[in-house]
Amino acid sequence: MIFFGILGVIVVLCIWFLSIYNRFVKLKNMVDEAWSGVDVQLKRRWDLVGNLVETVKGYATHEKEVFEEVARLRNQMNSASSLAERAQVENGLTQTLRSLFAVAEAYPQLRASENFSELQRTLGELEDQIQLARRYYNGTVRDYNIMVDSFPSLIVARTMGYSKRDFFQLEDPSERTAPKVSFS
Repeated sequence: MIFFGILGVIVVLCIWFLSIYNRFVKLKNMVDEAWSGVDVQLKRRWDLVGNLVETVKGYATHEKEVFEEVARLRNQMNSASSLAERAQVENGLTQTLRSLFAVAEAYPQLRASENFSELQRTLGELEDQIQLARRYYNGTVRDYNIMVDSFPSLIVARTMGYSKRDFFQLEDPSERTAPKVSFS
């Protein structure tokens, strides 16, 4: 009788362990899938930025620093090995894009170019898609991290080697504030 009681407890613990493990597998795959979505959007942005840079280069050949910065960031992106490094490069790209658009402001004929306007519009749409993909990724990471930190699932996490994942967040605090709009 005691044997069956002990066996029953072992079976219940095994079922509990497997259900928690399977939930971790599901959440890990959701995090990986969410990052894949972010990665696709970021790749699209990098491709679009290349076209944008070439368009601006045709008008602003002496604005060499901005073009060199884009090339440097592209090289850094290729060598980025972690999410934190990748986020840092992406934040650098955001700053460089601001510089690129500032350069474009100095060239009215560039701003009037249909190609430049289309690239600028597409980049705006792409930034919205990146924001949605980042939000989904961060939501799945949040759920995963809650499982890693919560009792009793943290027992399974530690046993199976699951650890917390990093959020994909803004590094520049100025990006958290609303931009100042002036028509003067």
